[in-house]
Amino acid sequence: MENRRIYISQSACRPLTEYLSGKGLGLVFSRKAVDSPIGCHPDILCCHLKNGKVFHGDSKRLGPVYPADCIYNACSTGRFFIHNLKITDPHLLAAADECGLMPIHTSQGYARCSALPVNENSIITFDMGIARACREHGGPQVLLVRPGHVLLPGYECGFIGGTGGRIGNEIVFNGDLSAHPDYGAIRDFISERGLGLVYFKDEPLTDIGSVIEEVF
Repeated sequence: MENRRIYISQSACRPLTEYLSGKGLGLVFSRKAVDSPIGCHPDILCCHLKNGKVFHGDSKRLGPVYPADCIYNACSTGRFFIHNLKITDPHLLAAADECGLMPIHTSQGYARCSALPVNENSIITFDMGIARACREHGGPQVLLVRPGHVLLPGYECGFIGGTGGRIGNEIVFNGDLSAHPDYGAIRDFISERGLGLVYFKDEPLTDIGSVIEEVF
């Protein structure tokens, strides 16, 4: 029988954690991996690769300052592996290769924070560099949205990718996605791919370092 667990930040809003718990999913609140405001973000240490397989990094290989804090922060759609390949941890690169993922290089080290995988052929991002790399290298379809409009305590703003993740056949967001100026385009992009959309209107849209599902 298939089991599922969700890696999530302790700073996730209560409605989101209650929603996931109510679906019978086991929540694993990420421990602090580096000494920074994003140190407890799950995508600092974990990378979903394909079909529920999650790569778990070694916190001893991380550092508190960029780019040492984002060597595992790749965006995998299940078909494409998007990251600054110059800084990707070699163990993660090897795991991506074993899964048959197509690597796409971008200058963005915080690729998972910056991009939200929707399905294996689609992502949502504000990052022009990621969008350009995907277009030039036959990568996933990209919905390009406006930067900002996302909270991240300790920083001027957060990233759209870090606000959520795919759980089963739903894309879940930590907070009120409808407050984002590109809400309509995001809603339609997700709906056109046959996926549900879940968000919470009484909470600010906040970057919590992604929501990562593992199937085992």
